[in-house]
Amino acid sequence: MSFFAHWSQVPDRLWRWPDFAPAEIASRGDGSILIAPAALDRLQALRDAVGRPVIVTSAYRDPVHNARVGGAPLSRHKTGDAFDLALNGHSRPELLEAARAAGFTGFGFYASFLHVDCGPKRQWGREWGPTGETAWTF
Repeated sequence: MSFFAHWSQVPDRLWRWPDFAPAEIASRGDGSILIAPAALDRLQALRDAVGRPVIVTSAYRDPVHNARVGGAPLSRHKTGDAFDLALNGHSRPELLEAARAAGFTGFGFYASFLHVDCGPKRQWGREWGPTGETAWTF
């Protein structure tokens, strides 16, 4: 893992994920970034599988930003291996299947995004049915 105080400090030679940019993965709080290569490899594999852009609405969170947005104290976002992915333009079941195939193990089901992470195998919210119908629990 590599930490940079600001995403603009990430050397080009270190960034190997062609469909994402450091600014997308950086904390929305202070702009810092924690690069977790294995997690980013999974994110790129997910993107490759769905064959169209995947919008990351939240990735690494610095501790202050995580607290500000109500993130869990032990949030995987703070370790750089969690991503919230916008659902717009995606089949929910297809996105979930691609995330599982890419090796993500933690899943949170929300109305407008899918949380994926590399933590222990678990999920929260109600998983979407095969046609993507929504039956949410919060």
